[in-house]
Amino acid sequence: MNLKQRCYEKEKMDDLSCSGGELLQTLEELKIINRLLGGNSVTTNGLKKLLGARQKGPIVVADIGCGGGDMINTMAAWAEKNEYSMKFVGIDANPNIIELAKERHPHLDGVKWQVLNVFDPEFLKEKVDVVCCTLFTHHFNDVELIKMFRIFKDKARLGIIVNDLHRHALAYHSIKWLTFCFSRSPMVKNDAPLSVRRSFVREDWQRIGREANLPKVEISWHWAFRWQVICALN
Repeated sequence: MNLKQRCYEKEKMDDLSCSGGELLQTLEELKIINRLLGGNSVTTNGLKKLLGARQKGPIVVADIGCGGGDMINTMAAWAEKNEYSMKFVGIDANPNIIELAKERHPHLDGVKWQVLNVFDPEFLKEKVDVVCCTLFTHHFNDVELIKMFRIFKDKARLGIIVNDLHRHALAYHSIKWLTFCFSRSPMVKNDAPLSVRRSFVREDWQRIGREANLPKVEISWHWAFRWQVICALN
């Protein structure tokens, strides 16, 4: 397996018409994997770094590629525990996923759910304070990411937080073995190792940040083979 360059093969999840039982099973399994491997904390830790004590709220956070809403649920619990006043916007291009997010998290009644593509002009009609992307950016090639981060700079007032995978042989073989042994979802078995092949090394983030003209970019590695990329805009 050649991991020297990013792979651009499409995942099953990239099909915006995917729906039904397999999609629900996939979202449930991804929720468990992220919780057990500690990947969710990379996003909440990023919020803590970006906001600090000076920005307790009210703060509007947009979760881009929000999927089934689990990351918003995690951020909402973190905000309450740490006494931040936050409102959330969940954005995904798949209308079936947005409907599942509403069904799976009815207690998050203050969330504004939006079916939107980040490249749609409608995306920039509403400003937010923070843009968060968890396991989202690897779905795009470098040219698309550069364009996307330029859009995010116009969308967010305070900053951008990215939580995504490290392209590494151990990460690839580990998740392939884990999903082969324990997953019941063909989508997870296909997409999880492919996600690692599509993900990033530090040099990728440095190049993308430079070409997107992102200011004050902080790149750090975290357990479960995750990159945390924070761009402070204010």
